[in-house]
Amino acid sequence: MKINEIREMSIEEIDNKIRETKRELLDLRMKQANGTLEKPTDINKLKKLIARMLTVKTEKLGGEE
Repeated sequence: MKINEIREMSIEEIDNKIRETKRELLDLRMKQANGTLEKPTDINKLKKLIARMLTVKTEKLGGEE
């Protein structure tokens, strides 16, 4: 997901997407612990995506949070 796509989303949509992405990240970490994770780089990609969404959310809130 690109930064422009995130900026077009509402704050509620961003919150929902953050929750969904955190669940995916948890699943990947569980797979990594079990040794069944095929692409370890996916963990870093999801962490960066969460950081991007949190940054855009803070921008939209005007840095109040």
